[in-house]
Amino acid sequence: MTSEQVKSRIHSIDIMRGVVILLMLLDHVRERFFLHMQVADPMVVDTTSPGLFWSRFAAHFCAPTFIFLTGLSAWLYSHPASGVARSARSFLIKRGLFLIALEVTLICFSWMGYYHTIWLQVMWAIGLCMLALALLIKLPRNLLLVLGLVIVFGHNLLTPISFTPDEFGYSLWTILHDRGYLSQGGLIDIKISYPVLPWIGVILLGYCAGPLYAHTQSADSRKRALLLLALLCVGLFALLRGFNIYGETLPWQTFSTTTETMMSVFNVTKYPPSLSFLLITLAGMFVGLWLFERPLNRVTNALRVYGSVPMFFYIFHLYVLLFMYQIGMLIWGANQGQYLGVSDISGIWFITLLLAIGLYWPTKTFSEYKRKANKPWLKYL
Repeated sequence: MTSEQVKSRIHSIDIMRGVVILLMLLDHVRERFFLHMQVADPMVVDTTSPGLFWSRFAAHFCAPTFIFLTGLSAWLYSHPASGVARSARSFLIKRGLFLIALEVTLICFSWMGYYHTIWLQVMWAIGLCMLALALLIKLPRNLLLVLGLVIVFGHNLLTPISFTPDEFGYSLWTILHDRGYLSQGGLIDIKISYPVLPWIGVILLGYCAGPLYAHTQSADSRKRALLLLALLCVGLFALLRGFNIYGETLPWQTFSTTTETMMSVFNVTKYPPSLSFLLITLAGMFVGLWLFERPLNRVTNALRVYGSVPMFFYIFHLYVLLFMYQIGMLIWGANQGQYLGVSDISGIWFITLLLAIGLYWPTKTFSEYKRKANKPWLKYL
């Protein structure tokens, strides 16, 4: 297999990251300029407009894709095309700690602007997942696969378990499964937004999927496997969710309109991600990986650029949004209660489109610098 073929496979991964980066951008624009229209988890169908519902649902694909592809990338790091195996443990540990440090500093500040509350969100979860994978990476791949499947399919059984803040085990359970405060009432509150246990299952499955991208694997067989995985996930979602059997805390209901009924079916829980949430979002990711494994065109190349430097884009766009919001407050002030915002979800889509275009060039410039400079620290971005 030629080096060009190997590169095309990696392109498909970067393109998939690029897609979810733009979906993430949409969600973060919503959180900046549509915060006066809060959404619950899961959402409340009869009080959430279809435009807002599907915009939020689209963002559900981000975290599963990022974390699954983080595991897959760890396998690629351990099994480079050169055929000379290398250990990913040290890299995973350093990267995981780096992401956690970013979460509690630059990222938290970009959202809150002050440190009364530290919100431990997706980068915290990815960092912990990387540390967990580093701890388990020496286990046989089949055992990792079984462990990942058990966590993803079985963690919903743990929902009835809960602890009060004064009970032993509360802190650990808050980190693993129940969204809540690690500490509250002191100088700084610490809130866990992303319970990490289900995501550990996802990163393990991503790592186990790595051989699909081995240099010895043909493109046709990989694409068949990706399509089969997508169909399997959709089929399980249709069965388990369709009949309200298992995998979601809130059963779907029939509403007076088809739109609201479909919203109810796809109204899945993110914190922590239910089995239904993971099945439908991972299905979409598998379809994307299958679809994007083809020669680059102008659109997919642009998406590849976004996905080639995900951490750079993540931090950069958060501060762009922060400055936009602060400047907007100075000019117009709060126009939606205590918030500055637009009055319709279509405004969020328009702002996202403008930002996607405007942020492309600095992202491309940094991506090219990263590729040419070949500096070790750039791997973290």
